[in-house]
Amino acid sequence: MRTEAGETFATTRRISFTEASAFATLAGDHNPLHHDAAYAAGTRYKGPIVSGPQMAAQLMGFLASHFAARGAVIGHDISFRFHLPLAVDQDVTLEWTVDTVTPAPHLASDVVVLRGRILTADRKVATSAKARILIGDTP
Repeated sequence: MRTEAGETFATTRRISFTEASAFATLAGDHNPLHHDAAYAAGTRYKGPIVSGPQMAAQLMGFLASHFAARGAVIGHDISFRFHLPLAVDQDVTLEWTVDTVTPAPHLASDVVVLRGRILTADRKVATSAKARILIGDTP
């Protein structure tokens, strides 16, 4: 086994306005909430927010990086729910917990089911995720 049920791992990071705007541009998201601080300040969000695809990418990247040293990691099924907007320039926590691990010898992998989330600076859930990944043997 490359992991066990109950394993939890987390990291804290900050997404700057510059990063949020650049990511949204690369994703083809031209919503001014991600690019125009003056516009965003006049909305109910009171400032720029991170795009949903960037929040998802942060969780997926952290998940893959965490397990990459244990074997070849492949995302099989990942879903996201966006609960709250994530303001730029705040510390956020990315967190994953392993729910189940099932050996799959025919795939030379373990099937790992996890729950993830992004917490705002005041510990509110901004994004939640469910993932099923394969952690396999490396050649």
